[in-house]
Amino acid sequence: MPLHRSTTRPASKPSAQTPAASLASPPEFLLTEELPRDHFPVSGGQPHAIHQAIAEELLLDGNSKQNLATFCQTWEAPEVHQLMDLAIDKNLIDKDEYPQTAEIESRCVRMLADLWHAPGEAMGCSTVGSSEAAMLGGMAAKWRWREKQKAAGKPTDRPNMVCGAVQICWHKFARYWDIELREVGMRAGRLCLDPADVLERVDENTIFVVPTMGVTYHGLYEDVAGIAAALDEHHAKTGVDIPIHVDAASGGFLAPFTAPDAAAWDFRLPRVKSINASGHKFGLAPLGVGWVMWREPTDLPDDLVFHVSYLGGDMPTFQINFSRPAGQVIAQYYDFVRLGREGYAAIHGQAHAVARVCAEELAGYDCFRILHDGAAEKGIPAVVWTLADGAAPGFTLYDLADRLRMRGWQVPAYPFTGELADQAFQRILVRRDFNREMADLLLRDIRTAVDHLKAHPPASDASPRRSYSHT
Repeated sequence: MPLHRSTTRPASKPSAQTPAASLASPPEFLLTEELPRDHFPVSGGQPHAIHQAIAEELLLDGNSKQNLATFCQTWEAPEVHQLMDLAIDKNLIDKDEYPQTAEIESRCVRMLADLWHAPGEAMGCSTVGSSEAAMLGGMAAKWRWREKQKAAGKPTDRPNMVCGAVQICWHKFARYWDIELREVGMRAGRLCLDPADVLERVDENTIFVVPTMGVTYHGLYEDVAGIAAALDEHHAKTGVDIPIHVDAASGGFLAPFTAPDAAAWDFRLPRVKSINASGHKFGLAPLGVGWVMWREPTDLPDDLVFHVSYLGGDMPTFQINFSRPAGQVIAQYYDFVRLGREGYAAIHGQAHAVARVCAEELAGYDCFRILHDGAAEKGIPAVVWTLADGAAPGFTLYDLADRLRMRGWQVPAYPFTGELADQAFQRILVRRDFNREMADLLLRDIRTAVDHLKAHPPASDASPRRSYSHT
């Protein structure tokens, strides 16, 4: 979560009006004083008035349905809202008190083992999101590597991991758990982690390689099968056996439904030991749920597992967070059962189709070059573009992002990594509530914005900046 600083000004004095008079005098829909901002109030107020004031403050946020930066779901069915209400007071950690909720979580884990082709008995759990899931997968990999090194009488003080352009959670993992992060920056014509780049960086201290199914920056799937084959060959030549953890935060709930015949990326590859995914992204669940799976129980070291009493038996748990709301997991199960494979394929298929429409329109601009057109076999339902080589339209993509925001659209402009850190890119992320009608409205506003910027070129700073942060 973001960190906030409190103000240092002295607390305001309580109103001279007595609490009873302040509550009883005005009608309940009136708010006679500003809401407290930096001191704890002495007395309370009228619930309707306070609710209205806070609700109106929230109007100052962006409209989530026009937020084409976020991967997270911005619409949920009425039945999901009802299930969330039923579970608002349930703590997911309390297995004894809420045994049926624990059973529902277990069902979800078994369903994911089936979806990701676990070869036998897999191990998994829910998390608060894919970032926690990624860190749990990373902790297990470090523990496995450390035990292997100890058994061989080798040092354990210099672990490293190899990855492409990753989401910030992996930078946090590397810093918090003292791992050297060997991140491969992007280059022109090579936006994804390449097997050759992996082999140049791995050694006996590599705890794992992390390819991404849906890179945050450009949405493309990395070549998990190719990287696994390269590591298989490396193992045969050197004897160094390096596992793979797949960051499938987005692709884990897309590829099984929209690209089922594509190259294997999951537990069909023996080198893949763990997978993380986000339930509240393309898993279609409300915000606050992710998943991590291990190929088999031995891939999760027992030293990391805490055993709690559950209905007179043993319930193994592995998590960073302890108390957690249960509603998101229950809603996830509802989505699995309500939609099934066909439902997920239909919803995500439509998202890919809308992305392709947007890509075709944007490809018609001489000043734009498309990097990802939303094709299901290549990546997530997103459209990513940059200014074409040699194009001089008189504006930057940051200017375009600012102009679109005047119409409520959040279409992020941001730099990539590596050799492309000085170049701006832009992205439309298509979710299930961004339908063809919304896409047509956005494309119309893009045409209007481009025409305006060409007619009135801004005095813009072209240096790299962000209208969106990959956090």
